Amino acid sequence: MDSQLLGFVSFSFAAVAFGALSLLLAIRGTSELGGRMFLLAIVVQAVWAATMALGLTVIQIPAAIGSSAEALRTFVWTAFLLSLPFQGEGSRVELFEMRRLCGAAILIALGLALLGWIMDLAGVDLRLVFTARIIAALFGLVVLEQVYRNATPGKRWSIRFLAVSLLAMLGFDLLLYSDALLYSKLNLHWWTTRGFANALLAPLLAIAAMRNREWKLDISVSRRVMFHSTALVASCVYITVVALGGYYVRQVGGEWGAVAQALIVFSAITLLLALALSSRLRARLRVLISKHFFDYRYDYREEWLKLTQLLSRPDDQPGENAGNSGLVERSLRGLANLVDSTGAALWMNESGIYAWQGGVDYDGPTGEVASNHSMIDYLRDRQWVIDVNEFQTEPEHYSGLNLPADMTRSEIWLVVPLLLRDDLVGFVVLKKAMSPAPVNWEVRDLLKTAGRQIASYLGVQQATEQLVQAQQFDSFNRLSAFVVHDLKNLVAQLTLLTENADKHRHNPQFQADMVLTVQNVLDRMRGLLLQLRAGTKPIESPVPISILEVVEKALHAKRMLRPTPILQVGPEARGVSVRAHVERLERVIGHLVQNAVEACSVRGEVVVQVQAEAGMVAVEVTDNGKGMSEQFIRNRLFRPFSSSKPHGMGIGTFESREYIREIGGRLDVQSQPGKGTSFRIALPLASDAVGTTHEMEQQ
Repeated sequence: MDSQLLGFVSFSFAAVAFGALSLLLAIRGTSELGGRMFLLAIVVQAVWAATMALGLTVIQIPAAIGSSAEALRTFVWTAFLLSLPFQGEGSRVELFEMRRLCGAAILIALGLALLGWIMDLAGVDLRLVFTARIIAALFGLVVLEQVYRNATPGKRWSIRFLAVSLLAMLGFDLLLYSDALLYSKLNLHWWTTRGFANALLAPLLAIAAMRNREWKLDISVSRRVMFHSTALVASCVYITVVALGGYYVRQVGGEWGAVAQALIVFSAITLLLALALSSRLRARLRVLISKHFFDYRYDYREEWLKLTQLLSRPDDQPGENAGNSGLVERSLRGLANLVDSTGAALWMNESGIYAWQGGVDYDGPTGEVASNHSMIDYLRDRQWVIDVNEFQTEPEHYSGLNLPADMTRSEIWLVVPLLLRDDLVGFVVLKKAMSPAPVNWEVRDLLKTAGRQIASYLGVQQATEQLVQAQQFDSFNRLSAFVVHDLKNLVAQLTLLTENADKHRHNPQFQADMVLTVQNVLDRMRGLLLQLRAGTKPIESPVPISILEVVEKALHAKRMLRPTPILQVGPEARGVSVRAHVERLERVIGHLVQNAVEACSVRGEVVVQVQAEAGMVAVEVTDNGKGMSEQFIRNRLFRPFSSSKPHGMGIGTFESREYIREIGGRLDVQSQPGKGTSFRIALPLASDAVGTTHEMEQQ
């Protein structure tokens, strides 16, 4: 094939491509200026290609017509770029916001195009013609760069393929005529390639038209036609490559070249037939075409929003198990609504067994499925939606799968995995739809994505329930520890009482103290029983109580300890009150006094001071015992179940600080090893003072 014939084929190919594109645009039609200018540019491009093709035939059209087509092509594309709606960025000078510059640009483009035509007609030196066409291509590239660079991000997306096409087109012209100017003649190989190169730009321009709705190019092709066309094109490309390979082998293979060529062609055709008859390959090709060339069946944004709103909706029926059952029902309804299923049921993983959790309009199987069942392994490993009907008719598509017998019933349609971070937390069984539709890749992708969303909600629900249970156990354990700690203190009081009973049992004062102590222990134990029934929260709200009375009562309970605590009361502290619970505040002060006494020797000293300050009252318990290090205070003192005592539980100080914080106060500690410790309780004064009220009643 000589260069002239090849050039004719090249430009004819371009003329057909742009002619078909212009026909599609003309059929759709548009009243917008941009759409009309785009159609005009495509038509001119087709006419230019046809003119170039005719110039390579025996018709011998005048050179002036070819030059006119060349000039008109560049001018129309430049004018089209200038007609695009444009928005600039900021303060720099925008070319297209200035009407005068736009007009000047059009005149320059027209003048450059006409200049090449006139010089060609006048028989001017070809170098001047090439120079004019170089300048015209450069000007078109400058206009293209300005349009794209100054366009908004959204507009850039719509004209991206247009920019690529025109950049390639004008860039090819620039290289062609630059080479021609350098060597004073056109490169025939480049000129022949020009038609094919421009034809390859037609699909990109079609995509640009589809991205700009005002240009009105909405191509609608059936999936069947697209499938067969794609298969045909792929087959042609395959055969062409094989033919070229065979030709090369024949040329370099010597005596065996013809044999090798025939063998290659025979093997390639056999392989092509085998691939064409493969149902799996055809199915994958259909999915590929449907994913990338056609609109989707579902509006994914709408479906996702509906499912999210349904899952996040609060429960209508309050109750102990309303949250779980309500979420299960909403999840099943949301998944069933996606494919118009008539019913659904849920199985969740419970300690290695997938147990039935509930259903919506469901009367099918409810049996448990073991975690080592082949269906569970298939759902976990393949992460694939099981079509029960397809499984029964085409089991080769589900290699290694064995469904439970009750899962193959006629009303069962789909089995959807619920995956959370690639872990199978459960699965949903869907009943057949009211109007069954084919389960293609889109349905499967939608169901798998929705399944992951539902799995995340159910996973959060399970984690929340486990956290609540853990908190309940933690509260119970803490309460039990506090109760045991208080019982230990009460037992210590009774033990001290019995140890002194033999020695002082004939002492009337001791007998009276013993009766009071036993009565106090009894009341404390009754209070602990009530607290166990009520939980960790106090039975009653804090009330105004006299701080001095509480301190005196706590010290009276510790009167038998040695060294005996000494009470010091400031003059401002008498008659003031705080909001607290008598028994709990007494227990806190008693605990601090007990610790102070145990930290001292028999000859040591424990002092309890009560002082009033501005809006506050302070109770300070000081001893000269062994003291504590700063590290112990920071890391262990207020940590539960951490104690320096051999038989201590380590929760008394922690409980004391928590209660003082609960009623709005604070507990501070200062200590030095070998010198002693000071605990200071600071509480806000109550609004109504008990002591003051009592004094007014006496008056």
